[in-house]
Amino acid sequence: MTTVVLATLVAAAIGLALGLLIGVMAKRFAVEIDPRIEEVAGMLPGANCGGCGYASCMDMAKSIVCSGNEPGSCPVCPSESIAKIASFLGRAAGAKERQVAVVLCGGSEAKASRAGRYNGVNDCRSAMLVAGGGKSCKYGCLGYASCAKACPFGAIELRDGLAKVHPEICVGCGKCVAACPRKLIKLVPASVKVHIHCSSPEKGPLKKKSCSVPCIACRKCVKVAGEGQMVASGFLVQVNYANPPGPEIVEKAGCPTGCLVAVEDLKADSGKEAAA
Repeated sequence: MTTVVLATLVAAAIGLALGLLIGVMAKRFAVEIDPRIEEVAGMLPGANCGGCGYASCMDMAKSIVCSGNEPGSCPVCPSESIAKIASFLGRAAGAKERQVAVVLCGGSEAKASRAGRYNGVNDCRSAMLVAGGGKSCKYGCLGYASCAKACPFGAIELRDGLAKVHPEICVGCGKCVAACPRKLIKLVPASVKVHIHCSSPEKGPLKKKSCSVPCIACRKCVKVAGEGQMVASGFLVQVNYANPPGPEIVEKAGCPTGCLVAVEDLKADSGKEAAA
C-alpha cells in the first residue's frame, strides 16, 4: 500500500513539475498574434482560391496586416470590402480595376476541324500529351474543361467543345489561367469590350485549313482602330489591353473571319445557345 501511495505522489509531483515547466516555456516563447488579422480575415471573401498568391484568406489577412500588402491585392474581394479593410487599418484603399478571364480561341466543334479522336483521361493536359489532342489546330482550345474544373466560382462552362467564360460571374482569381496547358486564357480588365478569339501564330492559309474563324492578320482592325489599340505581331493581331478599342471596331473593321468579337455579342450568342 505504501508503495502505491509513494508512486502516486511521485507521479503527481512529476506531472506538476512538467506542467509548470510547460507553462513557463509557453509564456517565455509565446508569439503574440495581432488581433487585427482575424478581423481582416473576416472581411475577406473566405474563398481560399489562391488567386492572391497565398494558400488561404487567413494568410492573405496576415500579409495585409503584418507585411503591408495592399487590401486590394485580393482579386475576389469586392470594392466595398476593400474600402472597409482599408478604413479599419487606417490606410488608403487604392484603385483596383476588376479583372476577368477570357479564352482567346473561337475554335468550337462546329468551327474547328479534327485530326482525330482522343480517347483517354478527360483532361486538357493529358490530351495535349497524346498527339496534341484531337483538334487540328495545335494552338486552340482542347475542349476537355480543365479550366472549368479549376474554377472555384463556376464561371466557365464548355459549349460545343470550347471553354467559355461568364464575365459577370468571373472574379479574376486566375485558377483557369494556370490550368490551361496552351495558355489561351488571360486575365484582362473587365472594362474591355472586344477580343480577338485566336492565338495561333501560323500563317493565314494554314489556320484556315483547321479553323473557320482564325485571325489571318489582314490588319483591317489595325487600320480602323485608334493608335496602339490593336497590335500586329507576325501573323496574329491582338488587342492592346492597356489601350483597348471600343466595341464599335467590330462593325468598322468587318473582320472577314469573325474572330474579332464584341463581349456583348458573345453574351448574346451564348444566350441563344442556352435557349436552343
